[in-house]
Amino acid sequence: MQLLKTSLAALALSAAGLAIAAPAHADGEVNIYSYRQPDLIKPLLDEFTKETGIATNVLFLDKGLVERIQAEGANSPADVILTVDISRLTEAKDGGVTQPVQSDVINKDIPTQYRDPDGDWFGLTTRSRVVYASKDRVQQNEITYEELADPKWKGKICTRDGQHSYNIGLIASMIAHHGEAETEKWLTGLKNNLARKPDGGDRDQAKAILAGECDLALGNSYYVGLMQTNEKEPEQKEWAAAIKVLFPNVNDRGAHVNVSGMAMAKNAPNKDNALKLMEFLSAGTAQQIYAEQVYEYPVLPGAEPSDVVKAFGTLKADPLPLSEIAANRKKASELVDKVGYNDGPSQ
Repeated sequence: MQLLKTSLAALALSAAGLAIAAPAHADGEVNIYSYRQPDLIKPLLDEFTKETGIATNVLFLDKGLVERIQAEGANSPADVILTVDISRLTEAKDGGVTQPVQSDVINKDIPTQYRDPDGDWFGLTTRSRVVYASKDRVQQNEITYEELADPKWKGKICTRDGQHSYNIGLIASMIAHHGEAETEKWLTGLKNNLARKPDGGDRDQAKAILAGECDLALGNSYYVGLMQTNEKEPEQKEWAAAIKVLFPNVNDRGAHVNVSGMAMAKNAPNKDNALKLMEFLSAGTAQQIYAEQVYEYPVLPGAEPSDVVKAFGTLKADPLPLSEIAANRKKASELVDKVGYNDGPSQ
């Protein structure tokens, strides 16, 4: 956990080890609980403060955000929740730590498929679950998710853990499009095409392609931008250089996308400022800054991704509402276990 600004640094630990905070009622503040790294959102928040004069206090948690707010109860200082995945947005809603927001500004800026029907959460940027393909060994420049189960790719595919939220989202979208029975057959075929047991993160799959361990991998689009521009670990530039990005299903429904997003906390003490921040984040300036900072796609229609992201190719996004995908996540997780996906390819 990492605290920015002294107003949140003073949060005390209870005897049970949970952080219980006093309410923050300052007129000129908004308190943000974030799953997203503070350095990624700092340019956004700096611009918000510049435009509005409202100070931002950020509490970063890499896990346990919902449990923390639940423990803080009515005294929670949380105003706005920022998350990095549809699963965490729905987790926050299901955990009872959000409240509905009705804003003509937000509803105008954010397309219907990227917001909760009840107004409890809103997408801010999208990322696509794409196929990383070896530039040297894969000649084709188009692919579908369905094709990943084709025996021609036997021993050629790498992925991370099947239960990871990124893969669960993709499997849930397959259930929404094809039904549970067909998705089970597809997932079994994908499992049989694995080069090894699922392991590592998305960047590790690109590394494995460079090493010749596999020819294809599933990965989020933004990791390519992060690898290409990684000055601290320049070897990641080599991983990125070994792959090309294939956006699946360009000739039919389009590629599966996930979101980073926001929600208003249930007991937001600075509700007016929280709404101002949320409306700011949905609008043009913030959409541009955010997308460029994290190598993702703005949800605001007409807003452009960064030049790095444009170089991946054209994203045709699956228009399926994320709320429908989220409704299939439990079934998706059960299928991963049912087919023994994480055991790796059958001998």
